[in-house]
Amino acid sequence: MAIKKATIQQQVAAAITEANPADRPIVTIQAVAGPSVWLMSMLGLIGQAFLTYYFVTVTQQGYVVIHKASRMSNRPQEVAYALPSAQLTGMIGDIRRNTVWSSFRFQLPGQPQPTRMNVHRIWRTEMDHTLGLLTGQQLPVA
Repeated sequence: MAIKKATIQQQVAAAITEANPADRPIVTIQAVAGPSVWLMSMLGLIGQAFLTYYFVTVTQQGYVVIHKASRMSNRPQEVAYALPSAQLTGMIGDIRRNTVWSSFRFQLPGQPQPTRMNVHRIWRTEMDHTLGLLTGQQLPVA
C-alpha cells in the first residue's frame, strides 16, 4: 500500500506513461470526492460508501487525467476522465482552503452538479499548483 506521497506520485506517473508514453505529469493530487470527509468518517463504513478516491493530474500535453484510486492499495486504477485543460474554463470553483481538509468543486462530465473534491493538507501545495494551472488564479500560500 502506497502511503508516501512520493511513491504515490511515481505510481501515477507510471500510469500516465502507460496510457500515453509521450506524456508526463506536471502535478498530481489525491482528492476524495463526496460530502464532508469529517462527516463521512463519523459514519464509519457507511460513510465510506459515499466517498470516491481520485488522483487528479495535470500533464505536459495539456490534459487533466483523473484516475480512480484503489481503496485497498491506494494505487491508480482506471482513468475516469481525461479532459483537455482548455475545456476546463468555469468547471472549477468554490475553492476553500482549510486547516486539514481543503476543497473545491469540479464539474465532471456527465454529472448534474459539481463534485466536491476534498484534498488533505499534505497535498495542499500540489492542490494550489493544480488549481493555479487550471483556473489561472494565484492561490495564497499558507
